[in-house]
Amino acid sequence: MLKIAASRFNRAVQRIAARARSNRFARAQDGAAALEFALVAAPFLALLFAIMETAFVFFASQTLEYAVAQSSRLILTGQAQTAGFSQAAFKTAVCGNIVALFDCSNKLYVNVQNYTNFASASTTPVYDSNGQLDTSQMKYQPGTPGDIVVVSLYYQWPIYVSLFSDNLANQSGNNRLLVATAAFRNEPYQ
Repeated sequence: MLKIAASRFNRAVQRIAARARSNRFARAQDGAAALEFALVAAPFLALLFAIMETAFVFFASQTLEYAVAQSSRLILTGQAQTAGFSQAAFKTAVCGNIVALFDCSNKLYVNVQNYTNFASASTTPVYDSNGQLDTSQMKYQPGTPGDIVVVSLYYQWPIYVSLFSDNLANQSGNNRLLVATAAFRNEPYQ
């Protein structure tokens, strides 16, 4: 009985050795595409999402630039001043120029300040001691005819895909501070 089992075992080993010698096992391609896709898919998808995230940030930035250009015309032409706009009313007018990508109620900040000349005008965002946007410094001073006015819009855009570091985020909470600014001299609207 032991001899029979040993001979069966020897025949099985010989068959396996013959298959290995025929190189059929080494030439097998079953599952190679699935394995290659598994190796390449994760980096490819990460890169694809990072590219899409960057495109959304640039699109949002351009949308904010359009909104500041359109809404600052209300101050430039004196429409906001004669209508008695407050900061909240002007922010509502700004939100009317922004498409659905933005959350106007919580993340959009408006800063309107007037100056006597262009040299004294400031377009630098005001940060607190933690390096975050200081929203308590936001003002609404649309000025009078002939005044220099700087209209700045700030929006904290959320970053969802941050691969290995804070690539796009420049604020805490994984946000990117988008800034759009328009500087002009008010027209003689009176």
